[in-house]
Amino acid sequence: MSAEAAALRLGTTVATTAAQLWLGGKRREQERRMPMAELVRVRVPGLRFQRSVERQFGEIADAVFDRLAPFLERELRGLDESGRQAVLNGVCDTFARADLSDEAVLAADANPAELVRRITASVPAPVGLSEAEERLYEALFAECCEYYVRIVRSLPVFEERALTELLARTTSLGAEIARVLERLPDRSLFAPEGTDRDAEFRRRYLELVSTTLDEVELFRRTSERAAAQARLSVAYVSLRATGDDGSRRRAGGRSVPLLRPDMSDWEQGGGESSGMRVEAALGGASRVLLRGEAGSGKTTLLRWLAVTAARGAFTGELAGWNGLTPVFVKLREYSGRALPGPEAMLDSVAGHLTGVMPKAWVERQLESGKALLLIDGVDELLDGERRGVREWLRKLLAAYGDVRVVVTSRPAAAGADWLRREEFTALHLDRMTPPDLAAFVRQWHQAVRELGEELPCEVEELPGYEQSLLNALKDRPHLQSLAGTPLLASLLCAMHVNRGSQLPRDRMELYRSALHTLVHERDAHRNVPSALDDGLGLKDKLVLLRDLAWRLSDNNRSEISLEQAGVFVGRKLAGMRHLDEQDGARVLEQLRHRSGVLRSPAVGRMDFVHRTFQEYLAAEEAAEEDRIGNLVERAHLDLWRETIIMAAGHANRPQREELLGGILDRAEAEPRHARKLRLLAAACQETVPAVSDGLAGRLDEAVGALLPPRRETDPPALAAVGTSLLRSLPRSLSGLTEKAAAQTVRTVALVGGEEALGLLEEYAQNAPAHAVRAFLNGWRYFDADAYVDRVLSRLPLEGRLVDLTHSGQWRPLLRLRSVTSLSTDYPLADFAAVAELPPLRQLVCFRLRGDVDLSVLRAHTGLEVLALSGGPSMALTCLDTLGELPELEFLHLSLNDRSDLGHLRLGPKVEQLSLVSGTEKPCLPRGLDAVTATPGLALSLHSVDVAAWLDSPGFIVPRVRRLSMYDCVLPDDPGALDFPGVEVVVH
Repeated sequence: MSAEAAALRLGTTVATTAAQLWLGGKRREQERRMPMAELVRVRVPGLRFQRSVERQFGEIADAVFDRLAPFLERELRGLDESGRQAVLNGVCDTFARADLSDEAVLAADANPAELVRRITASVPAPVGLSEAEERLYEALFAECCEYYVRIVRSLPVFEERALTELLARTTSLGAEIARVLERLPDRSLFAPEGTDRDAEFRRRYLELVSTTLDEVELFRRTSERAAAQARLSVAYVSLRATGDDGSRRRAGGRSVPLLRPDMSDWEQGGGESSGMRVEAALGGASRVLLRGEAGSGKTTLLRWLAVTAARGAFTGELAGWNGLTPVFVKLREYSGRALPGPEAMLDSVAGHLTGVMPKAWVERQLESGKALLLIDGVDELLDGERRGVREWLRKLLAAYGDVRVVVTSRPAAAGADWLRREEFTALHLDRMTPPDLAAFVRQWHQAVRELGEELPCEVEELPGYEQSLLNALKDRPHLQSLAGTPLLASLLCAMHVNRGSQLPRDRMELYRSALHTLVHERDAHRNVPSALDDGLGLKDKLVLLRDLAWRLSDNNRSEISLEQAGVFVGRKLAGMRHLDEQDGARVLEQLRHRSGVLRSPAVGRMDFVHRTFQEYLAAEEAAEEDRIGNLVERAHLDLWRETIIMAAGHANRPQREELLGGILDRAEAEPRHARKLRLLAAACQETVPAVSDGLAGRLDEAVGALLPPRRETDPPALAAVGTSLLRSLPRSLSGLTEKAAAQTVRTVALVGGEEALGLLEEYAQNAPAHAVRAFLNGWRYFDADAYVDRVLSRLPLEGRLVDLTHSGQWRPLLRLRSVTSLSTDYPLADFAAVAELPPLRQLVCFRLRGDVDLSVLRAHTGLEVLALSGGPSMALTCLDTLGELPELEFLHLSLNDRSDLGHLRLGPKVEQLSLVSGTEKPCLPRGLDAVTATPGLALSLHSVDVAAWLDSPGFIVPRVRRLSMYDCVLPDDPGALDFPGVEVVVH
């Protein structure tokens, strides 16, 4: 049965019932139950009037049809023919059996909803309907009752003796009824009261979401005057995400010193994470389980998605999400009570508006596929409640399959396959790369500007704070390593501002603050149910975590099975008599889910989210349990290096003397390990608050035995000692051998910081020529402007190859007018800037992109060596300019299939030309014959399709002196490469 046929039948039923009531009046019941045509003949005299009445009620039936047809077109789609017929018969039968007299309508106060309730109570519902059929029956019967009441209220009073006059006044009765019905809301199963108010409510709701969720607390563990909210839309920084298979093991297990990062790391992506931007990852899936460790930015991301959706401000990969209605559900608010149905999902964000929300408004958003459902914090519920979340989601998605959903959790609470049956894509939020961290610091300082007087500093001072912190992060690798998540990065920003731009030089305090925040204070501040339920205080959690960290380190391991870890926790609990909970496995699960420092790198395994936390806690346990002897015995092992350095900071005075004295005793007794042990003892000076005079003398003597550095491996090891090493280095390079001078400069550069820059400035005043290369290599580790002004400007650079590793070095380079040789190893976007450089003799540019106009080289007619490399996007233009370089001897060019060498001109001194494919597969540039016809040229082809070149129309036999081919596509016949007078070499 079609929707039109069903609408016609129901329209006729409603109109006939209304006609029976109107014409039957208060006469005998049998007359009111007559068919309409017969009742008209009985009650209306005259054929013309009878036809008029029938026509009027026919128009009423048509008006009902017009209202019902679109409704049925939507609602009948999910039912088969038998189901449609059953629903239709049920509605018509109920109408026939119901009391729809004027007395019944009046008794219901002419209220359609009340009339439906009365009829439902007195007339049995049809039996045998499915759940979907029953819902449609109820909605359809309520809709028909609404039309019926509207019609009978619009009909004039029937008076038989005034019939002629009445009919004259009701010639347009059908049209009037149609207008009445048109004014009714457009109802459906998901719009029982229509949609007239939907647009207004959505506008108010989105305004509220845009306001209430656009805030983030950027201060943690700071003074009260800084505990304020900033705008999330200003503070937000895009993070990276990767596909999640549930395996997240850390790379490498050795505890080695962290080398100072190259400044180029702060410009380029990659590093620890090669993932895509999270917005791009979300845009490629409609259902996402987003996992991330504590503080990785999960909740902030969901809030940003909600705010941006409310404003319709998505761009790029998420532009298609504009127009979606965000529904943000904080699961922790439903701990201990039922998860929300659609009608309650707005309570946490828009509770003050839900009282005026149109009925079934949320259901309509979900059913239409226009909702963006953001479900935050599976891990914040108790373990038993998490299973209910999955079932709740399953039922919700069975009813509303087109809705977009993002669910967040820590990995310990929900595996990567937790929602695989529901076809969710699992993503993992990665640690921030240096460029991400730099962007975060900039946005953090921009966002807190709005706090004004609530800040512990003047707003005008914030740019200085920002730059100071960025410099500290670049100078101190331990800081950068720690600040891998938005939470810990925010902690550093807040600590830096509140301390007047002075972070503690001792990283012990940083680690302590980070641990306290992650392990306990953050959850306590947010009243997370699964954290409050465990009954453990901060000290209790740290005792258990210290014990686990020591057991892992004691066995030279970085991860352990959950079963064995549970046994260890149980043993420790046995001695913590103040605690009621003694189930080790249960407490371990609580720590794993909520401590923020434990995770599961694989199913059934456990480790610390950051190696530093394991080392810090193991060191504290060693000091607490007086295991100094164990540390001394292991001091020569790289795996124990950081643990011992931090144990020196945790230890009391006698323990420090025992630890450092024992290490130095071993250095004297064990020549094999002497160098490593002395370096370790020197590195411990970073964390110890004070040492005795005798021990200080021994430490100075140990450091002196390590200097000056001579081998390539010395600078990284010495730099790990930290800034205290600088006091032991010579104040001048004079008197040092060539190797010692170069390695001393390198050591200072790797130490980094303001004190190191000052020492390099002193060295540069009388630097020997053989050390200039070391100074140039050190540029990458410092602020580009400061290094040029204080160091490089004092050095003779003519004839020295200056390597640029990041874009920040370009502008300072222009002040070095003695530079004659330059190499760039970063994406140089504007090749035209080469014209600003002093006259060059050598120019090597890697990673060029876009159009490269060679006409700018006219400013460098003295060029002798030119190498230009790039990827598929690079296109060289104005190749004829190269013929205007009279001193050019060596030329290297990257090409692709679009390149045209027909315009290439070579200067008189060019002896070597290298042509390299800039694409992943061999290419064949046009005009190659023009190049190979150059007599006396040594030509090298790299990844060129030589076979296609030989078969090309108009091929000209090469006349070059030597033709070398590397990784080229060659002809099947080697004899095809026998060119008269040409030396052919195939590699």
